[in-house]
Amino acid sequence: MKTSQIEEISEGRGPAWVHASCVTAHGQALVLFGQSGSGKSSLALQLMALGAALIADDRTILTRHGAQIIASCPETIRGRIEARGVGILRAEAANETPVAAFIDMEHTETRRLPAPRALTVFGLHIPVLQKVEEGYFPAALMQYLSHGIAEG
Repeated sequence: MKTSQIEEISEGRGPAWVHASCVTAHGQALVLFGQSGSGKSSLALQLMALGAALIADDRTILTRHGAQIIASCPETIRGRIEARGVGILRAEAANETPVAAFIDMEHTETRRLPAPRALTVFGLHIPVLQKVEEGYFPAALMQYLSHGIAEG
């Protein structure tokens, strides 16, 4: 599975600037990565409508702090998100937040109950989910942030 530039930062501590959008809810961040037009900003806007807060749109800074990957925003784009066909929108800007998972916007999940996947970022294994092209996906991600995935 090709994972964009994220897979290129397997070692070190950062910071690394990645082509990704990022939102936070329940004290955890989701990093949405993929090529231009893959739906990063669209999914971020959907998650924000459900109560998530914007960390960054299109460019996210990742840094390792202890046993966590922290996501933050470059100051030049803080509190801004692109809505294609509408323009650059203002948003309340969230502070840096630990990453709970990466969302791969370039690959679509086809399995009903997928096996767990992870990316190694700065030496830490972080869960990665592939996008789901169903209307419930943003709500499922919010549930993931608040309660995680059931074991077994």
